[in-house]
Amino acid sequence: MPYRPYGQNILITGASSGIGLACLHLFAKKGYQVWAVSRSGADHIDVPDSVRFSKMDVTDANSVAVGMEQIWKDAVQRTQDGIGIIIHCAGYGIGGAAEDTPIAAVQDQMETNYFGVLRVNSEILPLMRSRSRSLVIVLGSIAGRISIPYQSHYSASKFALEAYVEALRIEGASHGIHATIVEAGDTHTEFTNKRVLAIPTDSPYLDDAKRAIGKMEQDERKGYAPEKVASVVYSVSTRRHPPVRIAVGVSYKLLMLAKRLLPDRIVEWILSRLYVG
Repeated sequence: MPYRPYGQNILITGASSGIGLACLHLFAKKGYQVWAVSRSGADHIDVPDSVRFSKMDVTDANSVAVGMEQIWKDAVQRTQDGIGIIIHCAGYGIGGAAEDTPIAAVQDQMETNYFGVLRVNSEILPLMRSRSRSLVIVLGSIAGRISIPYQSHYSASKFALEAYVEALRIEGASHGIHATIVEAGDTHTEFTNKRVLAIPTDSPYLDDAKRAIGKMEQDERKGYAPEKVASVVYSVSTRRHPPVRIAVGVSYKLLMLAKRLLPDRIVEWILSRLYVG
């Protein structure tokens, strides 16, 4: 019997593709009861019998409130327990310059990547506090520790989640709430094709932005499979004392070490050479 310090019930947002879908299949395979949500629903995918899939839009407060209430009640009715683990995978990227990316595009980015996590947690954390032990796992990014040129607003949304998780761990500790942010790097998913390019046609940064984003896309398509991230998420779920953050892959762990050891100007120079040339 696998060790499950947070029970057998899990909720995954953004579960219809990419890392969220990989987590869905892995946790179902491991014997968990999985509740999964996404904006599009699961009409286009096959899910195991232990998975209950529903539509929910993390940018819509009413959708989140109704969805969380229904999922919690369903979990209790089926298993006599609520949700013990939530994995936040809903998110997308935008590409553009720090200066002239349209504000509306930046707001949309934050509504999903950052405020989406807050909306869901504002509904589920009060319920999780009724349990002795619960776990919040947020899918972050290496870009949440090292800001990537022409992806600054995506990086900003992930930087914000880093700060949020750090505070949540301290505040939630006395209520049995644990939290971890999993920092994924270049992963081969539909994230690449779904990236929104928010670059005005008259932008002075247009050529540099296209070149940098092209390099990102090339790296992502050569990146590791989403199942690798899912395996890290699963390993975190088995730990009574999960880490504050964990990078996926040896190369990215070394990159984080270099970030801590090298002067900021050297890190800036390396990123400039990688993406701007």
